Amino acid sequence: MTATLDATPEVGAVPSFEVTLKVMRYLPSDDGSTPVPHWDEFRVQAHGTDRVLDALHKVKWEQDGSLTFRRSCAHGVCGSDAMRINGRNRLACKTLLKDLDPSKPITVEPIKGLPVVKDLVVDMEPFFASYREIMPFLVTTGTEPTKERRQSAEQRERFDDTTKCILCAACTSSCPVFWTDGQYFGPAAIVNAHRFIFDSRDEGGAQRLEILNDKEGVWRCRTTFNCTEACPRGIEITKAIQEVKRAMITRAF
Repeated sequence: MTATLDATPEVGAVPSFEVTLKVMRYLPSDDGSTPVPHWDEFRVQAHGTDRVLDALHKVKWEQDGSLTFRRSCAHGVCGSDAMRINGRNRLACKTLLKDLDPSKPITVEPIKGLPVVKDLVVDMEPFFASYREIMPFLVTTGTEPTKERRQSAEQRERFDDTTKCILCAACTSSCPVFWTDGQYFGPAAIVNAHRFIFDSRDEGGAQRLEILNDKEGVWRCRTTFNCTEACPRGIEITKAIQEVKRAMITRAF
């Protein structure tokens, strides 16, 4: 017998549609001159429950293998695929096409304030340099403990929110101060300082506050809430920054 293919769509199947991605391209030059960014448009078939990352994969795998972007876990944990989507900082792996009005072109750009290496990839070193400067590790004195350093649920709750940071740079690269002042520590560095300053087990809070008391430190924040709105983990970043400012003045932490 010869099998025949039934062209009738499967009952309950979600119909696909065509979506247009308008991607900012940035190609480094060989002669040292400053390259001029330009837009490229790509059309792909997708479903509303597909993510922007899925659409970018289709472009790279099926249309233009030179398209360059970062991604790793693809589940909102590593933070590597932060980019500007329709003018807002988001993770491509967490942004569904159906939430973006796919009837219109979806713009995709690199995050702002950091040097662009190629297409959607930026140089993260300035971001991580600020992160390292605030000493993102537990500071203790004395000999190694013979048992775990215990902490009450209330003590943990004091800084629990800021432990959620995945270092995606979405908050820092959404900050207008960071865009215009490359020396500013930025929200992510302050958030990670907060995580240790208010940790009852840590003994380096005063030192971190001194670091953030610099002219490019916590006082450069203008409380615009861009960082809080951009955070893919829902961290109350502006609140954390204000708590660090208060601790700077009162030395109570």
